Amino acid sequence: MPSVLDQRSAPPAVGERPSASRRRTRVLALPEARWALAALLLFLLALPLHLLGTPAWLWGTLFAATYVTGGWEPGWEGLKALKDKTLDVDLLMVVAALGAAAIGQVLDGALLIVIFATSGALEAVATARTADSVRGLLDLAPTTATRLLPDGTEETVDAETLAVGDTILVRPGERVGADGQVVDGASDVDQATITGEPLPLAKQAGDEVFAGTVNGTGALRVRVERDPADSVIARIVKMVEEASETKAPTQLFIEKIEQRYSLGMVMATLAVFAVPLAFGGELQSALLRAMTFMIVASPCAVVLSTMPPLLSAIANAGRHGVLAKSAVVMERLGQIDAVALDKTGTLTEGTPRVTDIRPLPGSGLDETALLVLAASAEHQSEHPLARAVVDAARERELPLAAAVDFAAVPGQGVTATIDGHNIQVGSPSRLLPATADQPYRQLVAELEETGRTAVAVFRDGVPVGVLGIADRLRPDAAATVAALTALTGRAPVLLTGDNARAARRLADEVGITEVRAGLLPQEKVNAVKEWEAQGRRVLVVGDGVNDAPALAAAHSGIAMGKAGSDLALETADAVVVRDELATIPAVVALSRTARRLVVQNLAIAGTFITVLVAWDLIGTLPLPLGVAGHEGSTVIVGLNGLRLLREAAWPRLAGDSA
Repeated sequence: MPSVLDQRSAPPAVGERPSASRRRTRVLALPEARWALAALLLFLLALPLHLLGTPAWLWGTLFAATYVTGGWEPGWEGLKALKDKTLDVDLLMVVAALGAAAIGQVLDGALLIVIFATSGALEAVATARTADSVRGLLDLAPTTATRLLPDGTEETVDAETLAVGDTILVRPGERVGADGQVVDGASDVDQATITGEPLPLAKQAGDEVFAGTVNGTGALRVRVERDPADSVIARIVKMVEEASETKAPTQLFIEKIEQRYSLGMVMATLAVFAVPLAFGGELQSALLRAMTFMIVASPCAVVLSTMPPLLSAIANAGRHGVLAKSAVVMERLGQIDAVALDKTGTLTEGTPRVTDIRPLPGSGLDETALLVLAASAEHQSEHPLARAVVDAARERELPLAAAVDFAAVPGQGVTATIDGHNIQVGSPSRLLPATADQPYRQLVAELEETGRTAVAVFRDGVPVGVLGIADRLRPDAAATVAALTALTGRAPVLLTGDNARAARRLADEVGITEVRAGLLPQEKVNAVKEWEAQGRRVLVVGDGVNDAPALAAAHSGIAMGKAGSDLALETADAVVVRDELATIPAVVALSRTARRLVVQNLAIAGTFITVLVAWDLIGTLPLPLGVAGHEGSTVIVGLNGLRLLREAAWPRLAGDSA
């Protein structure tokens, strides 16, 4: 059966973003759903004709069509499994239905086929919903690109058709269409979706760029160096698609015992059939009892107890921006009892804001005047640092001065003339003159040592002040820390490579008491292993390349997808695509709910099988009642698991109305 992950929709028009509804697979697009619906309709047509006593050829033909439409696919899969010396439960169900028809119980066999086909369709729907969420990752990459032809003309092509060696034009504000190397032009490129860098990087000829990253104010000509199918974004999608097909440990355990159980059930069925005959029983009675036994003893409900809850939880999490890569992941997330959080890009959102305004002594400026001067010069720039400076002035409702002769140099800063003075705002390393005084150098060093990005302000070639800019703390960081503390019984730990002073300042803001700062990647791994050795099941949340080893070493790892590096995304077990930190405790709580539903389903299935088998062996269980009881239990556990598809099943933090 082809995977629903391969069912791609047509690419959207230029400039159009794929909508959630477009990515949502229609139920009838699934072959399992179509065959199950056809079987149900045929059964509903045949049932009244059979009950009203119409000619047998009429209702018999409809029932036969029911057997074919609902049973051919599981029967074929069962025969293929039998060829590999594997006894499949699907085949047992088809055989039981045919056996019921052979002894005149055509209605009961058709009912078994319809219910079994419906159970398979429900599981296919849950799987498709997960695939819909996975395909949402494709939104990160552009669907079209502007290719430059040898004669200098341009053409708009599908990004998927680009080949290595092609040259593409990336205009200001556009997403880069392919992984490649800049051959001409200069600009600042926002690589947050790929490398995790919170601030744009200056790009010029010879630098590497990635598909899906956002170009700044300059135009770039990029030579394609990697096939679109092998781009970073494509690898993320492929990796998540493949991982989503794995199964949870409970399911694997069931499959291990399924073969032995099925063989034992076949032998027991033969015994139930042969023993009464040996003691002079009637053939039809013995055959009916044996068929009933095979139906009620089949482990269908047990097998379906595990995957529907976990797959439904995956689909629900996907709708809310969390991609759990497999049922294994969804199960393991509910087991965690300790959490380690990264700082930059995880607890902070990568949006810079002005934190310090430091005028130099003798400049004649106070904090307000320095901010107005810098914001007036930066007002026409689109660089994130410039926007942070301008936003800081607007928050204080400061009037900006008129700037003329504005010019921006990617990677360096801006210059403008304000009230007759030449103003430069930008990188201290690029603007720092050899004659700069010690207070200026000391101020820059102080800000950078505390984790700030220093922005120098010069007037007529003389430094007059420095601004400190840092990432913005996520609004839901404190609530997330509190929720994780409530779930695990202990407060999360902050693991960061930043300096201890900056880390402690942020930890105090969000309610974290234990901080491990200045860590190299291996030291983060050692911390995780230390906790694992103490018997803890640790969840690590991070976004950068330096977090990847810890993500791999932990019991579970979650990457922040918007600014996460490709290595972190590939290593992590789950990805928070929309960077909503509050979804992390929510998905942990959802996983715990899914685990409870698995236990409930196993209890329901075991109870039904025990009662029905005992009834059939001790008394006389009517075949219709056996079919209804056993297949009804299969539907019950399936529907019980699919409850997690509901919007109401998604846990929310206190006060979260989103």
